[in-house]
Amino acid sequence: MKRLILIRHAKSDWSDLDASDHERRLNARGQQAAQLMSQYLHSQHLSPDHVLCSDAKRTVETLDLLALQNVEQTITRKLYLAEPDQMAATLKRQSEECVMIIGHNPGCAMLAEMLLDKVPDHPQFFRYPTCALLVADFDIETWASLRMNTGTVVDFIVPRDLNA
Repeated sequence: MKRLILIRHAKSDWSDLDASDHERRLNARGQQAAQLMSQYLHSQHLSPDHVLCSDAKRTVETLDLLALQNVEQTITRKLYLAEPDQMAATLKRQSEECVMIIGHNPGCAMLAEMLLDKVPDHPQFFRYPTCALLVADFDIETWASLRMNTGTVVDFIVPRDLNA
């Protein structure tokens, strides 16, 4: 059994008009959302063995705020605005049981929909808002054997669910 935790970066700050897309940081709301997701991950004992993260400032900052301890991390340009097939190819090269990917839309939303056998009954799933988190299990022995439409949803949550 393999587990994927797929997170879209938290809300970014658009106030610096001179900052490139790659250099945009999180705004205060995004920082708070990432901290809420951190609390949620810890309360649910969801700890990945390896994190694959886009090298954009906002994804790296999201990763930092998740406060994952003793977890191998790979920060890579390959996941910056990656298409779902690129994200899946990166995942297929992993060996760990539980992998977290922190990326961007539309890639995260599209990958989540493509991987699952049945999408969750959540009004925000197809939008995959900032800091949305999907936990999906795959009945496979290696990530290399990952196939589309085979994942089972364990959880899908957005920051607003935690504020309620």
